[in-house]
Amino acid sequence: MSWIVLASASAARARMLREAGFQVEVVPSGAPEDDLPHDDPHALAGALARRKALHVAASRPGSWVLGADQVVHDGASVFGKPRSVVDHAATLRGMRGRSHTLVSAFCVVAPGGAVTVGDARTTLRVRADVGDDEIDAYVASGEGRWCAGGYAAEGHGAFLFEAIEGDWFNVLGLPLFSVMSVLRSCGWRYAGGGWSVAS
Repeated sequence: MSWIVLASASAARARMLREAGFQVEVVPSGAPEDDLPHDDPHALAGALARRKALHVAASRPGSWVLGADQVVHDGASVFGKPRSVVDHAATLRGMRGRSHTLVSAFCVVAPGGAVTVGDARTTLRVRADVGDDEIDAYVASGEGRWCAGGYAAEGHGAFLFEAIEGDWFNVLGLPLFSVMSVLRSCGWRYAGGGWSVAS
């Protein structure tokens, strides 16, 4: 089997790839994330994914590198990871009864340096009847503290939502089907027990 270097510290992304049959080496990029313009959430997600992948690829020549990033927005504002407990609660309260979009972008860097960027977009609607006490309890649990938007919809945060439209893998942090399509176009194939690519 062949290896993918994941330029992300996300345990969820690594787990998703491993469960799909990929051999994964996790190498967090450490690339700065706060100096890019925030006026276009989709472009921002792509730029962050690309920066992470290229940063790791520079130190791993000959490797297949996958970078990814997530941006949550409602068309007017971008919701990053909560800056504090107060910010966390205020963000979730502001989402009540409203829909927002979660963009997960990815960047694949091939051993020869070829770069492919893609993304997926999912719309999530937060329940209008979520109480302040429920939000406070969720914030106190710490579950969504390190997540874009301040929630983990695959965990206890599921109670916040009444509907989603789009790719569920995207909500988890990586549009897996789209990533597989790119890798397949580069020669990757599943071969009984895992994925491989001709060297």
